[in-house]
Amino acid sequence: MDTLGKVRDEDFLRLDHQICFSLHAATRAFNGVYRAALKELGLTYPQYLVMLVLWEHGELPVKGIGERLRLDSGTLSPLLKRLEAAGYVERRRSPEDERSVTVRVTGSGAALREKALGVPRRIAAATGLDLSEIRELRDLLHGLAARLDAVDPDELTGCLDA
Repeated sequence: MDTLGKVRDEDFLRLDHQICFSLHAATRAFNGVYRAALKELGLTYPQYLVMLVLWEHGELPVKGIGERLRLDSGTLSPLLKRLEAAGYVERRRSPEDERSVTVRVTGSGAALREKALGVPRRIAAATGLDLSEIRELRDLLHGLAARLDAVDPDELTGCLDA
C-alpha cells in the first residue's frame, strides 16, 4: 500500500526522515569500523574493495574493476597506483589494446588475502546483526540500488514545480 500520499510535505523535509541520510550515516559508521579493522593490513577501505574484487575474479581490466565497484577511472587509478607501490598488484597494458590496462594480484597481494580472512567476521560482529539480518539488509540495499539505477533522471526534473 502506498502511504506516501498520507505524509505531510513538511515531514519529508526532516533530516531524520531521509533514507539517503540514514545510508550516509551508516556508511560513515562502517568506514570508521573498517578503518580500525584494516589498519593492521595497511589498507584503506577503497583499497580493500579493490583487493576483494581481484581476489574473487583474478586478473581484470581496470574498466571491469571500476564497473564492479562503481568507481570511475579517475578515482580508481590512484588507488591502483598505491596498491602497486605497496607490491599487492601489478598493472599491465594489454598488448592487443594499449588503452586497456589489466590488474592482477601479486604474491604479496595473495598473502595479504590470508591476513584479511578475519575482517568480514569482525565487521559482521560489529554490526550486532545476525547472518540472516545481514543477508536481508544486503538484499534490500541491492534492490534499492537497482531501482535507483533504473530511474530516468529526466523524471526528477521539475520536482520544484510540483
